[in-house]
Amino acid sequence: MTRRTPLNEAHRALGARMVDFAGWDMPVQYSSLIAEHEAVRNAVGLFDVSHMGEIEFSGPGALETVNALISNDLARIADGQAVYAGLLNEQGGFVDDIVAYRFSPERILICVNASNREKDFAWMKAHAKGGTPVDRGEEFAQIAVQGPKAAGLVQRLTRIDLSKIGTYRFAEGEVAGVRAIISRTGYTGEDGFELYCAPGDAVALWNALLTEGQQDGVKPCGLGARDSLRTEMKYALYGNDIDDTHTALEAGLGWIVKLDKPAFIGKEALVAQKAAGVKRKLVGFELTGAGIPRHGYAIHKDGRPVGEVTSGTAAPSLGKKAIGIGYVPAELSSEGSTFDVDIRGRAVPAVVVKTPFYKKP
Repeated sequence: MTRRTPLNEAHRALGARMVDFAGWDMPVQYSSLIAEHEAVRNAVGLFDVSHMGEIEFSGPGALETVNALISNDLARIADGQAVYAGLLNEQGGFVDDIVAYRFSPERILICVNASNREKDFAWMKAHAKGGTPVDRGEEFAQIAVQGPKAAGLVQRLTRIDLSKIGTYRFAEGEVAGVRAIISRTGYTGEDGFELYCAPGDAVALWNALLTEGQQDGVKPCGLGARDSLRTEMKYALYGNDIDDTHTALEAGLGWIVKLDKPAFIGKEALVAQKAAGVKRKLVGFELTGAGIPRHGYAIHKDGRPVGEVTSGTAAPSLGKKAIGIGYVPAELSSEGSTFDVDIRGRAVPAVVVKTPFYKKP
């Protein structure tokens, strides 16, 4: 059965084109992907991300329990801060990528991907030592407010001083009279907030943001723009760019792996891989011929397959330049390296470039 977020009827009233995404009925676009993408880059966009899951650990030892499950280190941050991290298997591959919020050493809230909600919860229950996770997914709706005008919009609706909430920090307060967790995080490469509220308050908060944001040029945005925005930043998408067969080091996410931490699942495998040298790497590339690289397309060098495309798009912020992300042998991973992408039997030349593809002017 397809699931619906608390904002489902609001999307339909706005004329959104709906699609199935990870078992959820979600808006892929309202007006056009390009218009929504550009609104986020230049003004402000709203995303319904209520399909994401929330899992909580609470009580004595919560921080230590979660820290043994994730690759990043909650002990290095303060209360009111969050970390992006990998929930890894014993081989160093991804069970999921998550954001962990540290309310206190005795309360950690973890945001997981929609497609992995049940799997992640089962994994945490099976591997947590000293604490028990609680699935809070049905207790939250989540709205992402993203773009250069996002902070101004949210600030007009709250008494919380948003200038005191830095990147990957959060606070609790009211937005438009709705009790919320106000998190300065996002998946677009722009400034903005992810607002967690009770499902019954989601429509009121969504409508308040749309109404107040009219002066900012606000647009409701769908999954299409979310994907093009994150691809321009080379932000990894679970199931495309990262999965249980590719390690955090291969994915270029060594910065979210704290190998000097006492212990976490996957640490031994990553220590060994780092010592031996990473053999394949996730790179960003541009096509120098005609076409658009898509997930699953083969990457060739001298006529033989050496890797595959994991994500690709015609980048709206880059004049629709064809960009892609993919795994290649380490010797082809340096900037300027060349290879071909097999697009329906055509060998289209490509070159490895520095990422993120898009940088703020």
